[in-house]
Amino acid sequence: MRWPVFQRKDMAFPRPAAAGLRAGATELPASYEARVEEAYGRNAIAQRAVRLVAEAAGHAPLVVAGADHPALALLSGMLRETIATHLLLHGNAYVVFGLDAAGRPAEAWPLRPERVQIELDADGWPRAYLHKAGGRAQRFPADWDGERPPLLHLRMVNPLDDHLGLGCLGAAADAVALLNAAARWNRSLIANAARPSGALVHETKDGTPLSAEQFERLREEVEGAFQGAVNAGRPMLLEGGLRWQPIALTPAELDFGRAREAAAREVALAFGVPPMLLGLPGDATYANYAQANVALWRLTVLPLLGRITDGFSRQLSRWWPGLRIEPDLDAIPALWADREALWRHVAAADFLSVDEKRELLGWGRRGRTGEAPGGADAAVAGDAA
Repeated sequence: MRWPVFQRKDMAFPRPAAAGLRAGATELPASYEARVEEAYGRNAIAQRAVRLVAEAAGHAPLVVAGADHPALALLSGMLRETIATHLLLHGNAYVVFGLDAAGRPAEAWPLRPERVQIELDADGWPRAYLHKAGGRAQRFPADWDGERPPLLHLRMVNPLDDHLGLGCLGAAADAVALLNAAARWNRSLIANAARPSGALVHETKDGTPLSAEQFERLREEVEGAFQGAVNAGRPMLLEGGLRWQPIALTPAELDFGRAREAAAREVALAFGVPPMLLGLPGDATYANYAQANVALWRLTVLPLLGRITDGFSRQLSRWWPGLRIEPDLDAIPALWADREALWRHVAAADFLSVDEKRELLGWGRRGRTGEAPGGADAAVAGDAA
């Protein structure tokens, strides 16, 4: 079903700009590649949060109508992990399918989202996807053209764009920049003997200032012989008229712990990961680690995985009509407690038939004649147990 277009787009659809980000020492750069390098490549909290969600989505077991299906081989764990990472960071994921001799999908590989642009038709609908890499441009159809299968575009919701999704990287930009700036500050503090700097005071009876040559020589001697981790603790030899005046900072000014912990929790919130799972202190939102793990799966991993499996199900239904790929909830250890409670409630419902109980549990009807010894109730009780 196509929704009406209220505004016509240009034929060459640009990628959304990173609004509100300025190039500065405490803010992430505007380009997507540099932002990923700063957040995912250099920030431990952001990288762990993304990998925690992506790896969980990649290792979750999948089923197709309770049986093995060739479509499951296409959606491998590594492919799901890559797609989940692209959706979290960029907000868009693109998958290309390769066909075998019989004309059915035999392989699938992802494309880097920052290299893909959307071409629109006169009505503003996607007509093709243009992938640029290594000085080459390759065009993929948005719909079946009789020769090549269409490119699969998965995206997160973006209320300000009709075609491109919005990732979590922009929402975590300020917190990531604060964490990285605090790490650089602490590293510089350690490099300077882990204490605040001071001032050399020139005191003479007649108040004669230092000449330009004397000032430059003094500055070079201080930088070369007394600054840095190698020179930490070295005593300073001062000439006549010079006095070292340390500049002490208050404990509140040196306390970066609370600010860094708050920024780390904000990064975890942006990627949908409970702070407790990232080892962040001072967070008592969940009673224990198990509840936080269940919340991660229920609130973040399963919705993200459902978005991926729904997209693949719609795309592959061109070759396998009625295909529905979904996660196997019974095989996810983090959800076993919830599933056990559901089984107990269903098994205790005496007003439901055997098939109704099995459908509530997601197993479908028995599909066989005859009942197990002891009747239908005994058979369902055994299944639910």
